Amino acid sequence: MIRIAICDDEVSAVALHEAIVKSCLQACGIGFETSSYTQSRNLLLDITEDGFFYDLILLDIEMPGITGMELAEKVKLHLPNVKIIFITSHVEYAIDAYELAIFRYVPKNDLEKRLAAAITDAAKLIELEAGQEYTIQTNSRLERIPYRDIFYIQRDGKNASIRSGSGVSKVRKPLQQVYKELDTPEFIYIDRGCIVNIIQIMKVSNGFAFLKNGEQLPISRSHLQTVKQQINQFWGAHI
Repeated sequence: MIRIAICDDEVSAVALHEAIVKSCLQACGIGFETSSYTQSRNLLLDITEDGFFYDLILLDIEMPGITGMELAEKVKLHLPNVKIIFITSHVEYAIDAYELAIFRYVPKNDLEKRLAAAITDAAKLIELEAGQEYTIQTNSRLERIPYRDIFYIQRDGKNASIRSGSGVSKVRKPLQQVYKELDTPEFIYIDRGCIVNIIQIMKVSNGFAFLKNGEQLPISRSHLQTVKQQINQFWGAHI
């Protein structure tokens, strides 16, 4: 079940966005529930003070009080993995939206076509990220790390180190064994000693993988072409 918040200061816009959500996700067979807001402040309070959780937020940028851009910045502090779709009539906001790691930017002059595609793509990605965990179990501890939180895994001598949103976790297993246990196409080798989560890659440029956490990891020359192909194949198959 995907939890979606819709926020726009115009009641008619909220109703339209709800209708588009319902139409495209029902057609895909994806379960969802929506909450609607006409004041950005109320959405912010629900998340920051009452602990409401959302997987996806549809935001108008031009709202009185707290703008969509301001709201997204504050919400990301509490829900770092939330997908945000910006809806606006002003093209110049697209650059700022990219800096905030916004999932998609939808112009109002092409709303019905572009919004349905953006919602469907976001929902498929949310489903892809959900549920899978890597388990580290020893005599003294049990740790479960959601796949979606893993940035990369590096060889650490004969063992492996997992870098995730909660820090670094040591695994007393060879890197190749960890890779086999993950057994999912979003984890790929970028060199012989490093596996990266495709979902965490923002871009590949000048021989580096740029990750969502700000890190840049070098891709070996022998892996570069394969990495690009794997990324294209992965997103082609899932979105």
